[in-house]
Amino acid sequence: MSFGYCGKILRVNLTNRSITTETPDDKFYRAYLGGRALIAYYLLKEVPADCDPLGPENKLIFATGPLTGAPIAGSGRNSVGAKSPLTGGYGDGEAGGFWGAELKRAGYDAVIIEGQAERPVYLFINDDEISIRPASHLWGQDTLAVQEAIQAELGDDRIRIAQCGPAGEQLVRYAAVAHDITHWAGRTGMGAVMGSKKLRAIAVRGSQPVPVADKEKLTEYARYLAENVETLSGGLKANGTAGGVMSLSASGGLPTRNFQEGSFEGAERISGPTMTGTILVDRENCYACPIYCKRVVKVDQPYRVDPKYGGPEYETIASLGSLCGIDDLPAVAKGNERCGALGLDTISTGVCIAFAMECFERGILTEQDTDGLELRFGNATAMLELIEKIARREGIGALLAEGVRRAADKLGGEAPELAIHIKGQEVPMHEPRLKHGLGVGYAVSPTGADHCHNLHDTIFAKEGPSIEAFKALGVQEPLPVDDLSAAKVRMVYYVSNWRHFANSAVYCYFVPWDYLQMEGIMRAVTGWNTTAFELMKVGERANTLTRLFNLRAGFTREDDYLTRRFTKPFASGPLAGVAVPADQMERAIADYYAMMGWDAEGRPTPARLGELGISWAVQN
Repeated sequence: MSFGYCGKILRVNLTNRSITTETPDDKFYRAYLGGRALIAYYLLKEVPADCDPLGPENKLIFATGPLTGAPIAGSGRNSVGAKSPLTGGYGDGEAGGFWGAELKRAGYDAVIIEGQAERPVYLFINDDEISIRPASHLWGQDTLAVQEAIQAELGDDRIRIAQCGPAGEQLVRYAAVAHDITHWAGRTGMGAVMGSKKLRAIAVRGSQPVPVADKEKLTEYARYLAENVETLSGGLKANGTAGGVMSLSASGGLPTRNFQEGSFEGAERISGPTMTGTILVDRENCYACPIYCKRVVKVDQPYRVDPKYGGPEYETIASLGSLCGIDDLPAVAKGNERCGALGLDTISTGVCIAFAMECFERGILTEQDTDGLELRFGNATAMLELIEKIARREGIGALLAEGVRRAADKLGGEAPELAIHIKGQEVPMHEPRLKHGLGVGYAVSPTGADHCHNLHDTIFAKEGPSIEAFKALGVQEPLPVDDLSAAKVRMVYYVSNWRHFANSAVYCYFVPWDYLQMEGIMRAVTGWNTTAFELMKVGERANTLTRLFNLRAGFTREDDYLTRRFTKPFASGPLAGVAVPADQMERAIADYYAMMGWDAEGRPTPARLGELGISWAVQN
């Protein structure tokens, strides 16, 4: 077995309570690595095309990668995937922290959950001792209470726990999976799939070190980052991911009032530096990482915010803050805590609330519809009440728990124009009217709108570290943020496929390893004679497998689109008059298809499947 792997995949069937292990060979691991590529492989092979995402035929897969648990920064991640109840297509999310490393230390590269339990259960993986345990006493409790209860029950506070939360129990379509309370596989509704299986948690304890081929070389890379972390991390340690709030607002790229605007007058009051100077009490890291970008906040008045739930990152600051017209940082921190306690994806939650607020202000929803809540932009109290209602599917929360696409379809009239989503997944807190290439990435993303496996045009718009690193792939010059030429699409193609590789490896985007450093790290971990070319092909293979899964689920060319609001210009602000040209977007999507080896309808050609070594997938 190659270094970097345990060589075992655990399969647990909750219907018949069978527990088995599989031992893939080296060829399998080298082709699919882990994370996204591994998940897509199993879903395409084993999940029926017409499967109900919340039914027993769906499979929930927790997957690590060769880097997970290795002694190198960025290696604290794992993926969680299934058919998405939010989009009806391929779904996954990635989480940082320590859970993935613990699973590897327990001796497993992935866990495949099948079937549905008759009553609530949790799974305990303790090296090679696997048990399915009753969890009815945990059902309905907040995530912190469940974590503490399981650790007390098992007599070990170092046990790592992944769980779905009350929102997952209630099948909220964008429920997330919490890992150790503060790390989240947030997108595409994996918590709802977990809840549908009545699997409240997976507790893990391991004692085996993760094998690496060249520990000395890996230590060199780790030492380099540790010695240069202040320079390389770009301020993440100081102010976290919210450090860019002010610059985004100044450039017109801070989503505000349901994407009606790109600048927020209250941006400074919810910015990273403001958080650092007021409510921040600590910083936390993930496994083996010296950056410490995770925030820990504490608030006593007017809300009590428990620091055990960490603190809000950029996506939450924007989604519960500027997107809802709210400049009250303690309220945003409280919203983050409650989403964490209940198991909600903060991005989709914020977009759903902002959608409801715009519907209310336009008269589509009234106080009679909203349980008496005055859902106006800026109403922090209403935002916090809606979080509770959504998680428990109470009143107006039952409608919003379905996501903006389904909610808007039910409301009808003008509402679908106000629902900001792609393929049913709510758009994250990055504005394509600022970053046009990002819009292409949103449109073609297999999981619906996603900012992670995507191009952020602003960092490739001028000479600097990003363009310098990009030269290793043959891209020599920066391009304007509003460019949608074939050259920009080439950037989207390269960057997104590299990030699909990152989601398969599995490692963190925030750790600034360049392409050649990652090639060296992969060699040091696995012992393979790998190259950046091979790694890029892993990403393209993962991307293509997810495309095939979506096509089989009924997706077509029409599902690759940019939400209409982004093709309409801002009325004011730094980007006044700017929109994404619809005709250029259509041409860019066609260029992307051609570069991927897909036909005009977005179907991967047999020749490209052969080139990627996945000809088997054409039959699946």
